Amino acid sequence: MDIKTLKTFQMIVNYGSFVRAAEEMNYAQSTVTMQMQKLESDMGVQLIERGKKIKLTEAGRVFYEQSLHIVKDMEQLQKNIEDLQWGTAGHIRLGVTEPTASYRLPAILKRFLSDYPNIQISIEFGNTPTLSEWILKGDIDLALCSAPDLGTELYFEPLCKENFVVLMPEHHPLAEKTSIGPEDLQGHRLLITSATCPYRRKLEMVMKEYGITTLDTMEIGSMTALKFYVESGLGIALVPQILVNPVPAGTTTRELSGSLIDMTFGILCKTTEYPLKLAGSKLYSVLKQELKGEAFQNNLD
Repeated sequence: MDIKTLKTFQMIVNYGSFVRAAEEMNYAQSTVTMQMQKLESDMGVQLIERGKKIKLTEAGRVFYEQSLHIVKDMEQLQKNIEDLQWGTAGHIRLGVTEPTASYRLPAILKRFLSDYPNIQISIEFGNTPTLSEWILKGDIDLALCSAPDLGTELYFEPLCKENFVVLMPEHHPLAEKTSIGPEDLQGHRLLITSATCPYRRKLEMVMKEYGITTLDTMEIGSMTALKFYVESGLGIALVPQILVNPVPAGTTTRELSGSLIDMTFGILCKTTEYPLKLAGSKLYSVLKQELKGEAFQNNLD
């Protein structure tokens, strides 16, 4: 018994005729007759009473009612499998760093899910080292993050560079300058992210290059929270420009001289799984297109 046979049986019931069912199914009448004979043999019971006008037996009525649900479920199952094969359905586990997770991704996913409503997406927040670990463990499929410490097991495709600015209270002494360099940060409390954050590691590396080993710092665990602590007058912070558009009340921004913080941003996945397949490839393509189109203030050369 297969779905074609069930559909044939339903056609016979709907039209009350083997001939009409054969015409609708584009079968020879003998094919329809053989299908019904085999179906009744498989079921071990007569389903249709033949005559000038066919009618269902009691078993046939029960079988017909149940077959409607079976055919509907089978057709839906076939469609779901086809959608998976074409990448228009599935479940994607995406890891994202801030500020992209809060400031860029929602609008992108809204457009993506409008085009692919049968794809499910789970979002995990984390910093780049954490997301890299999750990818290697198979906990997520791909990530949007800064460039990781690459190994042979990770593939990273750079898309752009995140532009950073110095955010400070509007009456801060450094507000008198048009641009801020590493040496200007000394003597002022600098709000920084956690020790595992690539942004902070890059900042510390740059400071060492300038011979600056001592800074007055206050650790804030969230990149997106930095602006609120600056707004409260607790210090100054180097933040992605997208976080301060518009600039919070009572604060101002200044450009960084040179490339003090120059964070490359892109898409990360397992080397063995690149290029991604099925639904993952659809999202990968959209993210690549959308984020390359997003200036991030400075595109990659």
